Amino acid sequence: MEQQKYSPEGPKCPNGEGKYSPILYLVAFIVALGGLLSGYDTGVISGALLYIKDEWFLNDYVQGILVSSTLVGATIGAVSNGALADIFGRKKILILTSILFFVGSIFCAIAPNIALLILSRFIVGLAIGVVTFATPLYLSEISPEKIRGSLVSLFQLAITIGILFSYLINAGFANFTNGWRLMLLAGVLPSIILFIGMSFMSDTPRWLVSKGREEEARAVFQKIEPEINVDKEIEEIKNVLNRENEDKTKKFRFKKWMLAPLMLGIGLMFSQQWTGINTIIYYAPTILKLAGFETNATAIYATVGIGVVNCLMTFIAIFLTDKVGRKPLLYAGLVGMAICLFALGAAFQFQAALGIYLKWISLLAAIFYISFFSFSLGPIILLLVAEIFPLKFRGLGMSISTMSNFLFNFTVTLSFLPLINKISENNTFYLYGVIAILCIFYVYFMVPETKGLSLETIEKSWVKGVNPRDFGKNSLPDTKSQEAVGENNV
Repeated sequence: MEQQKYSPEGPKCPNGEGKYSPILYLVAFIVALGGLLSGYDTGVISGALLYIKDEWFLNDYVQGILVSSTLVGATIGAVSNGALADIFGRKKILILTSILFFVGSIFCAIAPNIALLILSRFIVGLAIGVVTFATPLYLSEISPEKIRGSLVSLFQLAITIGILFSYLINAGFANFTNGWRLMLLAGVLPSIILFIGMSFMSDTPRWLVSKGREEEARAVFQKIEPEINVDKEIEEIKNVLNRENEDKTKKFRFKKWMLAPLMLGIGLMFSQQWTGINTIIYYAPTILKLAGFETNATAIYATVGIGVVNCLMTFIAIFLTDKVGRKPLLYAGLVGMAICLFALGAAFQFQAALGIYLKWISLLAAIFYISFFSFSLGPIILLLVAEIFPLKFRGLGMSISTMSNFLFNFTVTLSFLPLINKISENNTFYLYGVIAILCIFYVYFMVPETKGLSLETIEKSWVKGVNPRDFGKNSLPDTKSQEAVGENNV
């Protein structure tokens, strides 16, 4: 994004609301390509694994290590880049991500043995960890509050498109010699596009203001929302920064009120992962083969249907998040997911009676499960985590939450095949179903509704000690003064 000189007489809207420039949507599209890469490299292993394990005779344990090696890298990537994003900016971190995806994809395609393939997938995981944190962060900080839910949900849409793309690539190369190498190589193309696109982007105005680069922030604000009251927006950001860091000579200090959004971020990530989503994403062809699909190719072809539904249902979140709110979509998704998980468990429990129908019931249960996840826990959790943290703590808070996401993902992924062998397929899916039911109560009592609230308003609610269920209500109980809370440090 080119900078332009700010003019105090520039167009403003009296009420502070303006029309959104097409540039805003172009920026969101380019940034969301990080999600496409994350989705592709998450989904591609599901098909490639069937051929890799046959070529190198891998047991369940080594298969789990191969799949989860990406998550180890993602965990490290998530925890190590939060402070860097606050120091160097969101843009540079996303450029770094595109380079990691490119290098990791090349190394995966040429790996001569399982050890080097695991290492290469670890590099890809580093990129996934960074992009899962940096992309929602960038989108949330560039987006006007009235459409923030829709724009941040583009990240999840891009992930689902990437997963679908990976399933289609898997199907296309299913019958090729060394087809799994071509599957893993195909991720280089979107990484190049992301690198080129981000090279022409500016950083977010909120980060620019935090670094004292107000003129650049003004130019960005005017480009994405020409009629915005730029002075008001910058003043609001500066007020938040001044309140959190009155003494500029002191380092950032974690305050007690920040513990609530931090624990919420971790809890949301647990809800997303331990309801079993990545057992479907990573192991869909494996599950379908267990259910009766006879060959690797037919199982992969059937998985494409899951990818299509995953992508299409995400549009529900994009259209409804800013209209009906975050929590109603979470309730609907969790109820539907729980029903599908119990149906999948019952199908495996009574597989002898179902016979050849088991594979079709399993496929339908997986498709409906994905459909419910795609408009709820998929996009909404990432959106909430991008919204709930205070500006000065946002980079670190999102980094910790993203790290916990991949730790939970790692435990689910590594334990899935051993759980199936230990307690059976049906009990494994029953376990995930029970967790989904518990998460419904967690959302009701602990998750705030952030629809229509500015990031600054959300932060003020935490500072005042407002119950998460009361966010956005007209009367907020001022249980503590901001000054007193600000000095109450951990």
